[in-house]
Amino acid sequence: MSAPVPAGTKFPAAAGKALADTQLRRNLRKATTTIRDKRASVVGELPDWQELREAGRATKERVLRHLDTYLVQIEESVTAAGGRVHWARDAEEANRIVAELVQATGEHEVIKIKSLTTDEIDLNGGLAATGITAYETDLAELIVQLGHDYSSHILVPAIHKNRSEIREIFLREMPDVDPGLTDEPRVLAMAARKHLRRKFLSTRVGVSGGNFLIAETGTVVIVESEGNGRMCLTLPEVLISVVGIEKVLPTWADLEVFLQLLPRSSTGERMNPYTSTWRGVTPGDGPQEFHLVLLDNGRTDALADQIGRQALNCIRCSACLNVCPVYERVGGHSYGSVYPGPIGAVITPQIRTGASKTDATSRTDASLPYASSLCGACYEVCPVKINIPEVLVHLRARVVDEKREHKLPTPEMIAMQAMKWVFDDAKRFERAEAAARLGSRPMARGGKIGTLPGMLGRWSDARDTPAVPSESFRQWWERNRAGGSGGTGSGGTGSGGTGSDRSGS
Repeated sequence: MSAPVPAGTKFPAAAGKALADTQLRRNLRKATTTIRDKRASVVGELPDWQELREAGRATKERVLRHLDTYLVQIEESVTAAGGRVHWARDAEEANRIVAELVQATGEHEVIKIKSLTTDEIDLNGGLAATGITAYETDLAELIVQLGHDYSSHILVPAIHKNRSEIREIFLREMPDVDPGLTDEPRVLAMAARKHLRRKFLSTRVGVSGGNFLIAETGTVVIVESEGNGRMCLTLPEVLISVVGIEKVLPTWADLEVFLQLLPRSSTGERMNPYTSTWRGVTPGDGPQEFHLVLLDNGRTDALADQIGRQALNCIRCSACLNVCPVYERVGGHSYGSVYPGPIGAVITPQIRTGASKTDATSRTDASLPYASSLCGACYEVCPVKINIPEVLVHLRARVVDEKREHKLPTPEMIAMQAMKWVFDDAKRFERAEAAARLGSRPMARGGKIGTLPGMLGRWSDARDTPAVPSESFRQWWERNRAGGSGGTGSGGTGSGGTGSDRSGS
């Protein structure tokens, strides 16, 4: 599912539009603050939280180092349990596989659990192109689907909508809704439940993602809060799960760590209300046909990058979004991807690759690593310790290198090279300081420069620039050292500037 901004719109332009929406900012501030506070409370209860984070990080790193081995193991385990495994190189292949599996049943409808992976490949659109209708059963995803909208948050796709807006969507899009529907949350939830009940009971094919895959047993794990997932996993006759190849865990015991990390980091709960696990098929119990579609879609490309590959450790908790000052103000649509926020700024440019990556998405992706202040809050809350600021800086460098390799030098590149040339030589640096001092005098007022000339004005449009001091530190040092004070000024360390006599005697 793509974002509701024109293809190729860079983050700054999309964010500027979002900033003008005051209702959006109010909705985001209220929601992220609530989730953030709940998370802090339940995390604070665990004395070994940092040890859990480190265990999660180490496990995910081990998976990436031996991913080929674990993927073969998961295929063997699922097959042994009566399921079938399909391999999809990209979104197009994954959508084709799922469509063919549904068509083989003779059905034209599927019910779906909330799944970022299926959103990533726009499975709903791919199925629609073959005459198959997908019905979202998660409440927030249902709101987004009925509103002909797009997800804006990893955990809460409809976070940009308040309950009055949701009521209007239900009144407009649900044919059987009570005209007297109010915007009370419980009433809205009951209306959605009634709307979906018939689909749960009549649809023969279910589609899901997967939070984790257990290599040793072939188990697929899904955690959720509403129970709609449990319905989708148990009522249909055929179940199709589309899961990214990075979601593997080596053993069943490894799941223990992540079932403590994920709910606390995502919904601020000690334990998620529903944890569903299954492996293959069980005669007479649940779906009698199970298909696991293992999706690459750029993940092996990301795996080859020793710094960028950290993004594949993500467990989709959304904690980084809820603390990000940028996301809180501009929302998820500005990122042009189903993965918004800090983690989206590092995942999207790496996995949206190959033939599916158009010039438009390339322009969008190149701007995403700059959608951050590098404050580090995302790193502090990440349950698997992904160093998002490090990856952002790494991807920024990659953007610059690609520009340098494929295009004529930009004014910024020329300016940086000129600065490097000046900084490489002390004499050149001193002469540049003197020139800047003389040039800034006419523009300085009260120790600040309000407006810089030419292209430099883009900097001073948003901030004041300190005036160049009348004397540099180098000049001060030379003057004091030449005067015999040892470079101490007031409060020095003694004669000769050695610092050997701290008594001052």
